[in-house]
Amino acid sequence: MITSGEGRTRVWLRVERAGEDVVLILGGGDSPHIGGVVLKVPGEEARTLVHGTHRDLEVLAPLAEGASEVLGTTVVAVGGIHIDRATTEEIRSVVENCQRLVLMMDNSDEES
Repeated sequence: MITSGEGRTRVWLRVERAGEDVVLILGGGDSPHIGGVVLKVPGEEARTLVHGTHRDLEVLAPLAEGASEVLGTTVVAVGGIHIDRATTEEIRSVVENCQRLVLMMDNSDEES
């Protein structure tokens, strides 16, 4: 598992291989959940599925797109982050922490 950030804005990412493809499971905050799913195939537009009014695609889409580009493979990203009464600063911090996960994932993948 890869983590980024601290406290309420800490996020985590589990990376699973499915043959040459990758499944990313993202969570964090006060209550991790499944708020969306993104499928990114290299050379194609990402496909998304959102659960209700969750806004998790805002971090899942860039995560799947970045991982697909870095790894050159099909990626599915699923998950969600919830922080009770999140401030604007906390939301910004969560987004930044999620952005860091792609680079951290690439580095940890090389070590495996």
